[in-house]
Amino acid sequence: MNNNTLPYVWTAAGSPTTDLSELLAAQQKDIDGILLEHGAILFKGFAIDTLEKFQHCSNRLPKGNASYIDGNSPRTKLSSSVYTSTEYPAELEISLHNELSYSHAWPARLYFCCIVPAQSGGSTTIADSRALLNAISPTTRRLFETRGVKYVRNLPGNAGESFGKTWQDTFETGDRSVVEDYCRAGAIEHEWKSDGSLRLLQTRPAIAEHPQTGAKVWFNQVDQFHPSTNPPDVYEAILEIYGDAPFDMPQYGCFGDDSPIPDDILAEVRAAAKQLTVAFTWERGDLMVIDNMLTAHGRSPFTGPRKILVTMSN
Repeated sequence: MNNNTLPYVWTAAGSPTTDLSELLAAQQKDIDGILLEHGAILFKGFAIDTLEKFQHCSNRLPKGNASYIDGNSPRTKLSSSVYTSTEYPAELEISLHNELSYSHAWPARLYFCCIVPAQSGGSTTIADSRALLNAISPTTRRLFETRGVKYVRNLPGNAGESFGKTWQDTFETGDRSVVEDYCRAGAIEHEWKSDGSLRLLQTRPAIAEHPQTGAKVWFNQVDQFHPSTNPPDVYEAILEIYGDAPFDMPQYGCFGDDSPIPDDILAEVRAAAKQLTVAFTWERGDLMVIDNMLTAHGRSPFTGPRKILVTMSN
């Protein structure tokens, strides 16, 4: 083991077993403790370099697998519990976020493994969500604490009709009643539009408390939903089209009381996240587990083929 701050690096050399699926089950107490302190563990040298090996590890997770229902990122489901990490265009950066923080239910842990590393770039970037909360000014923190955040998504009914995933892909069903039941259970405002699309409004706290440590963390991705996350020319084009009707945008983020979040506040949040971002170079067979509340993650642009798989647990 190598006690790095983030991520903590655990190597196969010197481990009681080189079978990572056995290690995840047998060393659960140690792994839990390290995750609560550091927020992420990078396992190296265990050769988790195929879907089958990763699925075997996934089957041994002590708290069971979590689904990606209501997930916003484009990805392919490869097995009962394993997905591609994302299919977002390689040339674009994915900003730091906590998985499904916009939903009423989110995975406690994420497991990423590297099947094919990128030719260049392609890091799974990470940052301490506790440190990120502390890096934001008290004034900005109070705004988010008192108002919360609202996420808006307009999901098309047919692929290619609009930006983003269809509602069928998002909820992994073509049955509207199943979607409606999920929305009611999660206090998600929803509206079926005449063109077959689905509007979702999810009002969430911006700051959360970790259920085990009690630590307060920055736990939202409203800056990622806001159109200012795009390059300036794209941002301007979006405002030209939807400036008077932001809730019609493919996705949008604002305060929980529907008031807009000023660009300078979003810039402050992004600057704090950038300052805290940690990147490492993936190697084939690496596996990283993160505590989804303690650690935010993203992805840097890359060239060449890249195949990172992900599974989630409760």
